[in-house]
Amino acid sequence: MKTPRRVLLAGASLAILAAPSMTGAQPDRKIPRIGILRSGSSPDPLVEAFRQGLRELGYVEGRDVVLEYRWAEGRDERLAPLAADLVSLGVDVIVAGGSQALVAKQATSTIPIVMPVANDPVGSGIVAALARPGGNVTGLAFLSEELPGKWVELIREVMPQVTRVAVLWHPPTEAGQLKVADSAARALGLRLYPLKVQRSDDFRTAFAEAHRERAEALITLSSPFFYAHRTRIVDLAARYRLPAVYHQREFVVEAGGLISYGPNLRDLFRRAATYVDKILKGVRPADLPVQQPTQFELVINVRTAKALDLTIPASLLQRADQVVP
Repeated sequence: MKTPRRVLLAGASLAILAAPSMTGAQPDRKIPRIGILRSGSSPDPLVEAFRQGLRELGYVEGRDVVLEYRWAEGRDERLAPLAADLVSLGVDVIVAGGSQALVAKQATSTIPIVMPVANDPVGSGIVAALARPGGNVTGLAFLSEELPGKWVELIREVMPQVTRVAVLWHPPTEAGQLKVADSAARALGLRLYPLKVQRSDDFRTAFAEAHRERAEALITLSSPFFYAHRTRIVDLAARYRLPAVYHQREFVVEAGGLISYGPNLRDLFRRAATYVDKILKGVRPADLPVQQPTQFELVINVRTAKALDLTIPASLLQRADQVVP
């Protein structure tokens, strides 16, 4: 005896209706949200490097993670309310480097914070120690205690007769770097002129002061704030004809600065994704040691050197990791 076709269709319909109730017994998967706190604005090549790191680990944005961006647009006074906003959203992790990480830590003691880079995380109180950071912050350090002396040495190598060097610094996080730079300068017989830049409006005044003090060259200490204003800094250095050494390659490759020496920050931001991955999988930030960069790169822009009537020593060009024609 054949079963009526309408009975089969009714049975199939009941099976289809029953299927959602079976899958509905499983709770919806929560997609983690990652807060990105930055001093600058979009697009940001360093944030793109972090996103690349996530992709390399198999994360697909929108499916596996959601990124919540907060940009200070070069105004550090906006960082605190932006950090508070991320905390109120209940993000699972906050990615914030250097001074931004300090602001984020002041906003929360429970949400994990990953530093893609930090100048002096121990000295600034962001972490207790590199090996055992404690608290809710971990990530990567910049090794700033060694680099300022190298920047001073590079100025002397490029300009053997230099005696007066201006230094841009952004308080309070660069105070330790300033001491190291000053010590290195004294050892070489140079005089440093610290130029404090607290807000974006201070750059023009700082360069005018460098000109009044007859500074012959310039160093910028490592700061997310300076990175956010890299094009403006390089333009002012060109206007006042100040040969300058910077802490990040983007100042030279993208903005047209003279020389940079430091770790590859894109690589550090890409590596920060591994910290986020471990935290999302349950590892506590306190148990993740702060890593330090092991490779540093020297970048030289010979076109800028020619514009400043400088001859870069052949020995320095040979050591360069990249020479911008």
